[in-house]
Amino acid sequence: MSFLKRLHAPSEGVRLRQPDTEAVLAGKGLGTGCLYIAESRLSWIENSGLGFSLEYPIISLHAISRDLSAYPWEHLYVMVNAKFEAEELKETPLEEKEEEEEEEEGESEDGFEPISEFRFVPSDKSALEAMFSAMCECQALHPDPEDEDSDSDYDGEEYDVEAHDGMEVDSAPTVAGQFEDADVDH
Repeated sequence: MSFLKRLHAPSEGVRLRQPDTEAVLAGKGLGTGCLYIAESRLSWIENSGLGFSLEYPIISLHAISRDLSAYPWEHLYVMVNAKFEAEELKETPLEEKEEEEEEEEGESEDGFEPISEFRFVPSDKSALEAMFSAMCECQALHPDPEDEDSDSDYDGEEYDVEAHDGMEVDSAPTVAGQFEDADVDH
């Protein structure tokens, strides 16, 4: 079963609309459509009206890829913390389907979250910078609540080196000219 479904183009908070963009999932082309980078989600809708949306909290990484040895066209690379699969042409045996369904319910057997890799290849390569910037702006609107390194922890107070690192700091003020007669060893 495919994850593509009939969607309407987002109308609110759209930061960028990029027509003629090919979507690729795990190396399989999904078609050419329009990429919408909106404040609430990233959506791609094929010319037939089928498409998908990705909410920002599941997007773990986005970047411009210009490495033509990794993929033959420059593109916006998006990695998500969820399992998506392009529609398969062959049927999967029943046992494998059951195993896949169990893995989709949470973390896989090895303890890692499943990931999927999307590539968005615009027909106009000069649009990549604007696509990336719009992604950055919208991603910033949805900070990861589990991110301990977030800049949002700053509460306006100065960082106290002594309290955190155990280093002693001389807090005596510097006087103008106090180092002028110091010997310089080179």
